[in-house]
Amino acid sequence: MSLFPIIQPQAADVDTELPFYREVAWDYEKNAPIWKNGNPVMLEGKEAVYVWAWNALHTPRFRYEIYTWAYGNEAESLIGQNYSDELKQAEGIRYVRECLLINPYITDVQNTSVSFADGILTIACTLVTVYGEIDLNGDVNINV
Repeated sequence: MSLFPIIQPQAADVDTELPFYREVAWDYEKNAPIWKNGNPVMLEGKEAVYVWAWNALHTPRFRYEIYTWAYGNEAESLIGQNYSDELKQAEGIRYVRECLLINPYITDVQNTSVSFADGILTIACTLVTVYGEIDLNGDVNINV
């Protein structure tokens, strides 16, 4: 109920269309951005979303003040827990999904599997993005 019921607020124009996604190209072996002639190489579309996903999975959540609390992977919290292998896998899958689905360009994470060996979290999944599907396979060092 409004103080002045005869005055109705105008609906704001909401632009729900996402801008075309751009990200700096990444050298996954060196874990560093790729530069050419003194400038970062830029990627667009699903390749850019892949770079974002890779970096988000390799960033521990809540550790660095530069990132929001929504960014990063919480799999590190499994270190030292006396969980069964099944529970570790279930939690690992949940952490991967939560990490990736914060990005509005990623609409779903499918076929997710994780495994732990020698402090390495191995991830395999399919990202469903606004640009199409991307297979993501990689290792994250979390010392579980």
